[in-house]
This record gives sequence, structure tokens and C-alpha cells, in this order.
Amino acid sequence: MKSPLDCAALNAAMEDVHRAGMPGLFAEVRDGDQVWRGAAGVADVATGRPVTADMRHRVGSITKTFTAAAVLQQVESGRIGLDTPIGRYLPKLVPGERGDAITVRMLINHTSGLAEYLPYAYPSLRAFPALADTGPQSLDDHRFTRFDPTELIEMGVAAPAVGAPGGAPGVYSNTNYLLLGALLEQVTGTTAERYITRNVIERAGLRDTGFPAGPYVDGPHSQLYESWFGMIDPPRDYSVYDMSWVGPSASLISTVKDLNRFFGLLLAGEIVSPSSLAQMRRTVPVVSQEGKTIRYGLGLHPMEGPGPGTFWGHGGTVWGGGALAMTRADGRRQLSVAVNLQRWNRLDSSGKPQPHPIDDALATLFRVAMYG
Repeated sequence: MKSPLDCAALNAAMEDVHRAGMPGLFAEVRDGDQVWRGAAGVADVATGRPVTADMRHRVGSITKTFTAAAVLQQVESGRIGLDTPIGRYLPKLVPGERGDAITVRMLINHTSGLAEYLPYAYPSLRAFPALADTGPQSLDDHRFTRFDPTELIEMGVAAPAVGAPGGAPGVYSNTNYLLLGALLEQVTGTTAERYITRNVIERAGLRDTGFPAGPYVDGPHSQLYESWFGMIDPPRDYSVYDMSWVGPSASLISTVKDLNRFFGLLLAGEIVSPSSLAQMRRTVPVVSQEGKTIRYGLGLHPMEGPGPGTFWGHGGTVWGGGALAMTRADGRRQLSVAVNLQRWNRLDSSGKPQPHPIDDALATLFRVAMYG
């Protein structure tokens, strides 16, 4: 059994991340009935306003776990077949042979072979992930752009495939989750966001989690500072941003408390059935957006630390913000953390991100939070 919570060590680890260059971060760690919440640094570098552990935050691709859970609820009801071709449901969006070959499961676990639409929606990121050849101009150009999800899906489907349907390794792509949003709308008769709100967020009793109605974060929150690998210097605040560019793939706003509650209930079989949860934990190799091969299930992936036990969860980033939520397989130990700076690593001459003191400080925080 892991150590009980060491509050002094957690506070020190948080401060070390701040000292390493993170403007602000906040977290909640749980061990059974024991709860620690902490914060370090500032929510606004101009005013010095401090971050607090109860702030609402854009949690990026952690949204995918919520969307996957919603789809699995519809699988349980018999309205969606996990191994049914997506072309049966959305023949106009994924036509022809690919629509017949790509299953719902392949969308959820990123083995569809569909390309990422992001470089096509954001022209100055066209070389993404060849980062040395990109620039941040598109981030400003699209701060208030209202994207149409169908147009984004069409960009991803029309782009050259990144693999064969069901092939290994898969390639992480937001196109998959926009299609899952369209699928939910098709079978439920309501928007994916509304369905997820009613059947996942409200079912879990999450009071501070929801999809944004516009470009603003309601309630107490931090500014979100994007560095884009040192090309934006000093980092610029993107906390005001229209999130239609990711929709049910990565637009949720939540708190570290709500994230721990959600993953705790999910892994206890209270959001989807135990059999659906078992499907979520069946993993395949997938190449992440950072170019690393990870094991990925259905909207969940395992994280192995330097100690015993497997943690399940998801991470997420948006322009300027990031979050990570992980829960030990037995549900007892949990960490959710939010940070207000992204892409802090500068690039070498080949375009590879270089190590930064923040990386080591975060690794230490995760180790202390997971293992005491």
C-alpha cells in the first residue's frame, strides 16, 4: 500500500514546478478519504493574482474520456455497435470503402487511420508536428472563429490517411472524436455536448464541469499562457478563445476536484457498466501528438510510474493550458493537476523540443502525488 498523503512534500513539489518556470498550477490528490488540495504561483502574471485550487480550467483532451463514456452508454442501450462501421451511421461524412472499414471502436481508440484536421484548420501550423516549420500566427487569427464541426471532419477525412483502418500503431487524431460527436448527435437526436452534459457530467454529480457557451471561461479561472516553443516570447494569454475548433474532442471546462470525482466514479463502474469499462481498458499502441507511442484504450490510457500499480486517466492541452488526471486501478489514489503555460520547451536546430526544468519538476510532483 502506498504512503498516506504527505502534504508538506506535495506543497514543496508544487512550489518547485512554479520556480522552474510555470506561472501557476493547482492540484488535488486523494488517498481514500484523505484529500489534499494545493496551488502555487499566479493566475495573472501582470497583476500577481494567485492561483487557487478551486479554479475552473480548460482541460483539453480529457474531454475525450467523457465523449467515449457517452458513446459506450449508447453501445449499452443498443443504439450504437462498437464494431459497426461508421459508414452505417454517417455515410456522407465517411463515404465509400473507408466508411465500411472504419468501426466505431477504431474512432475511439485512434486506429481509424484518419488524419488530424488541425494543421488544415490552422494554416500556420500546417507543418505540425514538424514544429520547427510552424508559427503561432493562426492562434491569433482564430481566437474568435466559429468553426463548423462538419467542415473540420471533412478536412481530416480528405487529408492523406495516416494508416490503414485498424492498423497498428494507431495515430492520435481529433478527427476521430469530432466524428464521435456527430455519431452521438445522429443516434440521440441532440447535440453531443447536451447529451454528454445530461448523461455523463450530471450523472457524475459534477458541479463545475461543462462545455463553454462562448469564448470565455465562467467563474474563477487563470489566464492561459502559450509559448509555442519559445516563438511567443513572452508567452501570450489565450484564456479567451472560441473552442469550436475542438468541440467534443477537447473543449470541456472543469476543476481538479471534479476530475478526480469523475475518474473515480468511472473506474468504479458507475458511469458506464463494468463490461464497458473493461472495453475502455483494452489498449492498443497509438502514436501521440508528441510522437511517442503510448498504450491507448477507449478514451482512457494507462500510466506507469516508478512504483507499483497502474494509473488510468487522460491528459489534455489547449492553447496556453494543460491538465492531467490519473486514478490508480483500485480507485484509491488519485491526482488531478492543472497548469497555465503550454509548450514551454524550446526547439533545437532539428525542431526537437529540448528538456526544460519544468519537465523534471512536474515528474517529481507526479511521483510524490502517486506514491507519497
